[in-house]
Amino acid sequence: MRKWLFLIISSLLLAACSAKTSGEEQELKEINIGIQQSLSPLWIAKEKGWFEEAFEKEGIKVKWTEFQSGPPQFEGLAAGKLDFSQVGNSPVIGGQAADVPFKEIALSQDGLKANAILVKKGSSIQSIEDLKGKKVAVAKGSSGFDFLHKALKKAGVSPDDVEIIQLQPDEAMPAFENGAVDAWSIWEPFVSLQTIQNDAEILANGETLHSYSPGFTLVRNGFAEEHPEEVERFLEVYNKTVDWQKANKEEAVSIYSEIKELDKDVVESVLNNTEPLNEPITEDIIKAQQETADFQYDLGVIDKEIDVSEVVDNQFIEKVKKEGAK
Repeated sequence: MRKWLFLIISSLLLAACSAKTSGEEQELKEINIGIQQSLSPLWIAKEKGWFEEAFEKEGIKVKWTEFQSGPPQFEGLAAGKLDFSQVGNSPVIGGQAADVPFKEIALSQDGLKANAILVKKGSSIQSIEDLKGKKVAVAKGSSGFDFLHKALKKAGVSPDDVEIIQLQPDEAMPAFENGAVDAWSIWEPFVSLQTIQNDAEILANGETLHSYSPGFTLVRNGFAEEHPEEVERFLEVYNKTVDWQKANKEEAVSIYSEIKELDKDVVESVLNNTEPLNEPITEDIIKAQQETADFQYDLGVIDKEIDVSEVVDNQFIEKVKKEGAK
């Protein structure tokens, strides 16, 4: 965990703080949005130009940066190069433990089916206990990383008894498909892609383990402090997009299929497993996150105890929801 954050962020924070102290109060010219490979409604809004339409009325340009997983986005937040992003449950814990200045401003999904441990069809691995002595691919610091360790703990398997291979999705997918690793702890859309197109089997997911892996919409602290009205504008556009996707699922499937080059049946499976949300972060989610943070501290993934409620800020989403209900 420290290797993906502390060695990089310590230097980034110093530079970012000095740069943003003088530049933050200047007229806002651009917002920077991080977007991940998962099928978030952010992709729909990007394709339709809804953020550009909303912000350019204020003379603000929109810049998009694509990421493979959550942890690298915190480098962008720490350096002031990202203003908004969406990530899973584990990256926000690592980011908070590394003192990255951000807030969780909305719940983007509950994550019950979003993460899974996959094995090849016909694999001799039939249970989590069977992972002993096997190679398992996972992106360090990701929601898949957290899910893997929770699954191992629940089954009474020590991580030391498993050969955990740290791979980002673009590296893990060919390794899994060609048998270089025995299992893969990963999230959607890769779960549906592998189970539908390659007959992979789900060894465990959040539903079978009764484990939340929520996703969150984030904002950089400095941005929220200086431009609260733009945070509301961001959430308003995202809320419009979530509502549109739910009302126009068939068209949404077609859009995702085209921009991500996925078969429509894969996309439909992903959307069925990952209902998009734009809601306040509930006490149940905070409790689940605290349990995850405590678990990661005990595991040595983070090196200090944290109070996850300290990065929760529902004021913006509550205002947007209240005004939208009028």
